[in-house]
Amino acid sequence: MLLGSPTFVSPPARTSFGDAALKHGLPAITFLKSSAEAGALMAYGPSAPRYYARAVILADKILKGEKSGDQPIERPDQFELVINLRIAKALDLTIPATLLSLADALIE
Repeated sequence: MLLGSPTFVSPPARTSFGDAALKHGLPAITFLKSSAEAGALMAYGPSAPRYYARAVILADKILKGEKSGDQPIERPDQFELVINLRIAKALDLTIPATLLSLADALIE
């Protein structure tokens, strides 16, 4: 399981993490959709586009003079499940139909 770390966010690191997991026959799970696209078995985490859009709104308020300490703490409200079927096949894993039906994106 790959947790949030700046070390693994860059595209080369995401790819090498997925490659290493596959080489050793490990199903890698992460919170970033981009990591699943780069070779992890699946990702479940906040929707990055929505997360970044909220950050832009917050930055705009602060740049317009509002105090950062006066801003409410927000939690992600939209999560996405991404399953990499190509990796599942390479690892000889069967993903249950119920899990497939819950996925926001399937990578083939």
